[in-house]
Order: sequence, then C-alpha cells, then structure tokens
Amino acid sequence: MTVVRISDDALALACGADAVAAAFAAAGCTVERTSSWGLHWLEPLVEIDGRGFGPATPAEVPAILAGTSATAIGEIAAHPFLAGQTRLTFARAGRIRPLSLEDYAATGGWRGLDRARGLAPEQVVAEVMASGLRGRGGAGFPAGIKWQTVAGAPGARKFIVCNADEGDSGTFADRMLMEGDPFQLLEGMAIAAHAVGAGQGYVYVRSEYPHAIAKLRAAVELAAGRLAPFTVEVRVGAGAYVCGEETALLNSLEGRRGEVRAKPPLPALAGLFGCPTVVNNVLTLAAAAHILAAGGAEQYAALGHGRSRGTMPVQLAGNIAHGGLCEVPFGLSLGELVMEIGGRTASGRPVKAVQVGGPLGAYLPPGRFDLPFDYEAFAAAQALIGHGGVVVFDDTADMAALARFAFQFCAAESCGKCTPCRIGSTRGVELLDRLCAGSGSFELLEDLCETLEYGSLCALGGLTPWPVRSALRHWPADFGR
Repeated sequence: MTVVRISDDALALACGADAVAAAFAAAGCTVERTSSWGLHWLEPLVEIDGRGFGPATPAEVPAILAGTSATAIGEIAAHPFLAGQTRLTFARAGRIRPLSLEDYAATGGWRGLDRARGLAPEQVVAEVMASGLRGRGGAGFPAGIKWQTVAGAPGARKFIVCNADEGDSGTFADRMLMEGDPFQLLEGMAIAAHAVGAGQGYVYVRSEYPHAIAKLRAAVELAAGRLAPFTVEVRVGAGAYVCGEETALLNSLEGRRGEVRAKPPLPALAGLFGCPTVVNNVLTLAAAAHILAAGGAEQYAALGHGRSRGTMPVQLAGNIAHGGLCEVPFGLSLGELVMEIGGRTASGRPVKAVQVGGPLGAYLPPGRFDLPFDYEAFAAAQALIGHGGVVVFDDTADMAALARFAFQFCAAESCGKCTPCRIGSTRGVELLDRLCAGSGSFELLEDLCETLEYGSLCALGGLTPWPVRSALRHWPADFGR
C-alpha cells in the first residue's frame, strides 16, 4: 500500500492539506501526517518515497499516484532550497510525526538530556557557553551567561520560562517547531532546568497559535515521564504584542496586567514570582538539545560568523517567490537570502526594501544586500536581526506609509507604562500625516524619535524609531523630501 506523507502544520492546513489527505485516503493510500519541511510556497506538499509533489490539490491525486503530475519536484531533500541549508534545530523538519515518541527517539531525541543529566550542572552551563549560543529571541544575549546567573542566584525555587509569544511580522519558526517537533523544545527546557536547578517550567504561547497549543499540551502529557522530575505547563497569552518582552510576559504569567517592569532587578535574579528565572526563546531552548548531545557544542561553535555562532532559522516572507524557513549558519549576506534562496519577489518586480527583525526592524535597500547576517554587522548598520524574520517589499511599496505604520503599531500595542511610548507613538502618527501633507517638521520628527529611543522602558518604544528613520534615510522621496 502506498504511504503518503502530508504535513499537518498550520500553514499546510490553511492551504488545504486536510482535503488532499482525505483524497489520498479515499484512493486507498496510507496517510501519515508529519511536520513541515518549510517549503511554504509548495504547500500542501505531498511526499511519496522521498519524492515531492506540490502545491497539491485533491484533483491532482490520481495524476500524482500515476506519476504524471506536473506538481512533481523530485527528491525533496535534494531540492535547491534545502540543499544549501545547515539544519540543526530543524533537522527533523518534514521527517517525523510530531507527537511520535518513537520517531523522536529514532532521530536522536533525548540524547542531549541524557548526557546533560550525567554531567554536573556547571558543566552543562559551560557547554552552552562554549557553543556560543545567543538568545534567538531578539537581543542576542549569550544564553550561557543567563543560565550561569540563574544557577548562581540564591533561591529555593527557580523557573524555566519559554517565551513562545511569537508576534513579529514575518516570523513563524517558533510555531513550526512547536507544531512539528515539540519534544525538542521540552528536552531543551529540561536541560536548562538541570543546569540551573529549576523544577518547574512554563511555555507562554500566543493565543493565535491554537494548533501549537494543542500539540504542546499533548507533547507535555506524552513526555511527562521522560522529563520528570521537571514539570512543564503550557500557558496561553491574550494577544498582547508587548508580552513578547520578558518582564511583561512574567507579569502576565503571574496573572497581572501585561506591562513592562523596570530593570533592575533582572529576571535572572528576581523573575517569575520573585524567583530566579531563565527566560529564553523557543529556538534558544531547542538548540540546547542539539548542543548537549555528544559533540554538539563543538559543531555549533564551528559554524557562524564573528561572535554570531551556530545556525539561524531565517524566515522568508512578504513579497517573495520562495517563502519559507531557511536554516543557515550566520554570515550569509542579506542578498543571498533574498535574491538566491528566496528567489526574488513573487510579483516579479524589483525589490525596493527588506525589513528584518519584525515590525520594529529597520528597512534596508538593495544597496545594503552585502550586509552579512550577524548580530554585530546589523547593529553597525543601525538594524537588527531580532527573531530572524525577513519581509520583502517590491518597488510599489510606499515607505512613508510603512513608517507611519511603525508609529501606529506602537500606539496600538503599547502597555502604557511609560510616557514616551504611550504618547510619543500617537504624536508620531500625527506628525507623519502632517509631513506627508506638506507641513510639519522633520527636525521635530527626529526629536520625537530620540525621545522614544532613549526614554522608553522597553524595546517596543525604543525600537519604533528604527523603521521610521531607515525609511526616511533611504527613501526620502517617498516623504516628499
């Protein structure tokens, strides 16, 4: 009997994967639902004996089974989009059934946790530091230093908190991993728990991810015996972008209003319920499972560019021909990611701008496509990598409108705790409206951006000027200058 493998990832489902799966089942095939390969422009992607067909439709099922379908793409693993990647965090993508403990163990699952529990906690921390792993959630802070701080902090209770409040535009790697390889995240959390002496973990997931929430809760139940004595609870957010900031997230976990806390104290010393807390992103914790497996730290540290070590799951989105997940070592140029791997724009028109790092990331023109993808290089260019979302715009984009959206977004999502963010964002919308109407002052706009950048309590207000300034700097004509 023919075995057909089709993803049950949320994007595949949105593209009609369930209907395609039902059509294959009706044709007498055995259908297995798997994780996504990340070739999103080809979803629903069907795999039969390693060969791929996509985008597939129910009407194409007879032709696919007969071997005459025009949707055939050859061997999936050899596809040019995948062939140049270095997949560590997403090594299982497309290859496993997400909630199969057998599949997970057969592909190296639990090796990192087993090895970690055979080491002293300080040795685990030392391996994470040696790997060069930095937080994949935005700031790029060294994960090992954060773990070391929590491990050395006094306290009867310590916590591991996974920040899965993935709210940046163009980002979906957290969702893909939670839906496609949830045991890897739980393994990474258990490794962190052993390293710092924590007994309880929480995964804080955005409410807009119902499939990820369901997968995680099922995975926690299935893996409970493997994780013990460490326990994990899945908590659901309420749609507030600011809860992606670690202290607002902790407030929300405690049942408080999701607003930013003043620092110090740092969460590593006084976090959840006032206890020392590791707060890491999904991709950071998942990477720990690979790093703690034998030889993983050395392999990870050998990849990358400068101080940015290892691989980064880059998410290609927006007006791009080959949208999807691309995991590569740090150091590839922005142009390689957009023009070669991403296949240029989906519209066929010239690229005008690329925004990296979510709605508060800077806009970069094609003239900066030589920029290597690493934290320091982007910081030097007044840009940020953030969570690795790359959103492409063609030459029809209005950069003044996109700059206005940055202020508008900040005004809508501000927690309201600090004045620069709460009021400055609204004044920014008004000022840009006046400027685009032919009045207003660009000097006043710069003063406002400076106040937001240096006066805001967190990155929401502090980074809002970045897309505004970059749009004004590179495309002044769109502002009538």
